[in-house]
Amino acid sequence: MRHEETEFVGGPLDGRVLEVMVGLTGQPPKVYPVPVPQPDGSERVYVYVRTPAKEVRPARRARWVFVYEPEGRPASGPKWPWSKRT
Repeated sequence: MRHEETEFVGGPLDGRVLEVMVGLTGQPPKVYPVPVPQPDGSERVYVYVRTPAKEVRPARRARWVFVYEPEGRPASGPKWPWSKRT
């Protein structure tokens, strides 16, 4: 499998660049969950959502960035302009 260095924005991974596995199309996953074990034995999951990079960086590193989603997973399904999301 191929990996691509991808930047993370916001949340606990802010500013870090990690290698993320890309699919057959060369794109990383749309949603990237990061499980973090807690001291009490439970697990907290931080969710990052793929967005296009605003600026081009050297070495093809910034086609995508992952932005922290504090509410968890974004709403699924198509984003129709006439649909209301709550």
